[in-house]
Amino acid sequence: MDAQNIFIWKSTFRRIVVIIIFTSFVIETLSADPKFEACKPHNCGTGPNISYPFWIPKEQESYCGFPNFSITCNDEKPVLTISDDYYVIREIFYTNHSFLMSNSAVYDGDSCPTPLYNFSLDRTPFNYSPSHYDLLVFYNCTSAPVETLTIPIDCMSNATLHSFATLHEEALENMNFSTESCQSMVNVPVDIDGKEGFGNLSNWNFTEILREGFVLSWTANNCSSCERSGGRCGFENTEFICFCQDRPHLRTCHDAIPIAGGGILFICFLIMCYCRRKRLDGDENIEALVKNYGSMAPKRYSYSDVKKMTDSFRNKIGQGGFGSVYRGKLPDGRLVAVKLLNISKEKGEEFINEVASITRTSHVNIVSLWGFCYESGKRALIYEFMCNGSLEKFIYDEDPLRSWRHLAWEKLYQIAIGIAQGLEYLHCRCNTRILHFDVKPHNILLDEDFCPKISDFGLAKLCHTKDGVVSMWDARGTMGYVAPEVFNRNFGQVSSKSDVYSYGMMILEMVGGRKNINAAANRTSKIYFPHWVYKRLELAVDLGLQGIASKEEHEIARKMILVGLWCIQTDPSHRPSMSKVINMLEGSIEGLRIPPKPFLSSPPRSPADSSISALVYHI
Repeated sequence: MDAQNIFIWKSTFRRIVVIIIFTSFVIETLSADPKFEACKPHNCGTGPNISYPFWIPKEQESYCGFPNFSITCNDEKPVLTISDDYYVIREIFYTNHSFLMSNSAVYDGDSCPTPLYNFSLDRTPFNYSPSHYDLLVFYNCTSAPVETLTIPIDCMSNATLHSFATLHEEALENMNFSTESCQSMVNVPVDIDGKEGFGNLSNWNFTEILREGFVLSWTANNCSSCERSGGRCGFENTEFICFCQDRPHLRTCHDAIPIAGGGILFICFLIMCYCRRKRLDGDENIEALVKNYGSMAPKRYSYSDVKKMTDSFRNKIGQGGFGSVYRGKLPDGRLVAVKLLNISKEKGEEFINEVASITRTSHVNIVSLWGFCYESGKRALIYEFMCNGSLEKFIYDEDPLRSWRHLAWEKLYQIAIGIAQGLEYLHCRCNTRILHFDVKPHNILLDEDFCPKISDFGLAKLCHTKDGVVSMWDARGTMGYVAPEVFNRNFGQVSSKSDVYSYGMMILEMVGGRKNINAAANRTSKIYFPHWVYKRLELAVDLGLQGIASKEEHEIARKMILVGLWCIQTDPSHRPSMSKVINMLEGSIEGLRIPPKPFLSSPPRSPADSSISALVYHI
């Protein structure tokens, strides 16, 4: 084909595209179904356009939105009522099902906002975002608060009564501040993702934090297919429906306007080209990884192989935000755990990062990766099967009627040593040092002999420095196990000592038999185990732990507690290395002294045990 013909072909193609778009526009302007017209997006005057799943009574019919998503227009602003208080919706992100809102009193310019109601999402269809924190607001306290741990509310305070807000209730109690000296307390949600200064909250502005608002999300029928076909989404007779120009349809309008389908097909073609390019980029990275590791690389399986080894995903053994885990069997008879990843939750870089990191390892306390699948958007990791599952199910028990201790103290002790040896290998004896950044009971798997194996390297980071220090822009890990320096660089540099902190929190949970912070507990009864057990060590009284039947078991528990408290020191330089941790665990207890008391814990977990990074996986 010569240059002239190419030019003519391109010109003709452009004209066809213009004709398709113009024709689609003309058809859309023709007379339409009344319900299609009734569900036009509306605006209160300022703020975002309101459309499905939200709807405005008196402006839109109830079938234009989802139940419990009604919005009122007050002073030309969209307002949502939750927990007997009013919140202005500032932005709605329809593509990822979330919205940003602020308390109406703050939004309207109140220089001294005083939230009076505890915020709760009970009986609402909404969920908190991963960056959500509970800000505790205390009013009229007779005791002066700890400045660095609180945000002052000067407009509500005087010489004798103090009002303030905090994120660290446990730390306040640890500093001998009694919350009972306050007349009232309420909790309000805030989003402080990316905010600095956790170590000194007195520099924060209470009004500004509330004014910045917080993000909520919702789960509802996906509306994008209907909208792409030219329809408007609705909800009628308890079912999702797509209102189109000719009549309502169940899902899309594709059979209602054939000509408009041409434009949609063209857009789909462009999307397919983009997706193909992204897939090729991922394939190139995978090919480079396989080539780089040669015979050391795990085997690559096709998706049909994965379906066959899992018997079409029949035996599901785990579930998490990443996707699902299935039991399977290789052709040679070996049992495997197949981690099938959600496309929406799993990014290609993190998938390749996990494969690359674990390929570098070979240790009895590191889970073995036997293969992976990367095919047409299907991603799976194939691990050796651990018949006893994860450690967490053996150390947490919320049912007081059952036997409290699932594992003997000697077995817990050996598990703690095994995990320490695995981390010491990653930090010191691996070809390239690896920092895990997500050490927690959920990511420790146990084989038939209860030998622990560290798993889930999705957040791991390679370290090329002798001192184990890495540069990192994002915070990563799971709330409750994250070292202070990871979420606030003022505490020190991020290094292998950050894994040591997570390890310390974990073995304290192994000893305590429960999570260090139980977000589901009543606040007045919540006990932060590290602080509780430290006080008992200081007073030289009985540790008060259940299941201890001998002097040897008491010594094991005390040794694990002391090591755990050393590991969670706030200053990273005061924490031992993993090599030192092993020596402390295997050595005599007489050589272990009580460490300084940690004055700050990792940020409290939200009810969903949310992760700092949206990239956190679970296996």
